[in-house]
Amino acid sequence: MLKLAKEWAVDENRDGYANIYALDLQNLKILNLSGKGFTVLHWITFLLQHRVFNLKTDISKLGKQYLVAHFSLSSQNYDIIKGYRADDSYFAYAESFLNNTISVKRLSEALRLGNLGEQIVLMSEKAFDNLRFLGYEIADAATYYPLRKERNDRARMEFLSNRRDAPTPNDLYLNDIIRGIPADDPRLQ
Repeated sequence: MLKLAKEWAVDENRDGYANIYALDLQNLKILNLSGKGFTVLHWITFLLQHRVFNLKTDISKLGKQYLVAHFSLSSQNYDIIKGYRADDSYFAYAESFLNNTISVKRLSEALRLGNLGEQIVLMSEKAFDNLRFLGYEIADAATYYPLRKERNDRARMEFLSNRRDAPTPNDLYLNDIIRGIPADDPRLQ
């Protein structure tokens, strides 16, 4: 995890810092969007509710309405939200899905490409009270930027390669989902 944090901390010509924390999870309520009982549609709906998307097509606009109506989750009662990252790479995958150019299956596969990691968001004062700063390490751009670039490039290449695969009859796209696919449909798991 520290190595991955150092990769995220740098830019091409700028060193960074990787902070090290201890988080006591005892007595905290955690919403794990990649856990059992949740689908990638719960994650993307959470993004739709908390990030800005440029929805250009009628399908993407209808899709947002449908996803929010059927897959939204309240984060109010949770101390921590855990799920896929929401950085530029993953955001691009989400936009491809919302633009109806990749299926749920491809989106789900894309989120696991390149071992890009998960994200934990502290939502409550209680969660922050359970966080303890242990220190930091300097992340050298000359060392960690090439690793970051290679990991992201590999994930993008895998994503583009997977997009060229022919869709199967069971693949679900956003336009299929807004026609009334229920949240417990096995093709969403």
